[in-house]
Amino acid sequence: MEKNYEALKLENQVSFPLYACAKEVVKIYRNYLETLNLTYTQYITMLVLWEEEKINVKELGEKLYLDSGTLTPVLKSLETKGFVKRYRYDKDERVLLVEATQQGLELRETAAEIPQSLDCCINLGAGEAQNFYNTLQKILSHLKGEED
Repeated sequence: MEKNYEALKLENQVSFPLYACAKEVVKIYRNYLETLNLTYTQYITMLVLWEEEKINVKELGEKLYLDSGTLTPVLKSLETKGFVKRYRYDKDERVLLVEATQQGLELRETAAEIPQSLDCCINLGAGEAQNFYNTLQKILSHLKGEED
């Protein structure tokens, strides 16, 4: 008796187009981010810092879904480039804070054009893009056990 392997076909894997799209989008980002001297992971870190300006490293990792083993080298590299500074919170030495430097904040001007450039490449209407984003957030929340 032959088993049904239909579920194992690549075309039936919801995760595969998600993986392939993510890889292709990051590849497109790479072209834009080279001018900023940032990797994609450094870029999303700076996105949070442009919004928050200062945040504790643990919270930053939670926002980006990055563990400390991934985030620490990213922050070290950004610090070496002069875009961030890390320091201990004076009221609790266990807390490590990260803050965008003036040089890091100035990157925001150049980066401001990137999202619109990506929108053109992805070719989704505003409504489609918002629905897609909401679906991805729902999946991510479910996977992280954060759903209501």
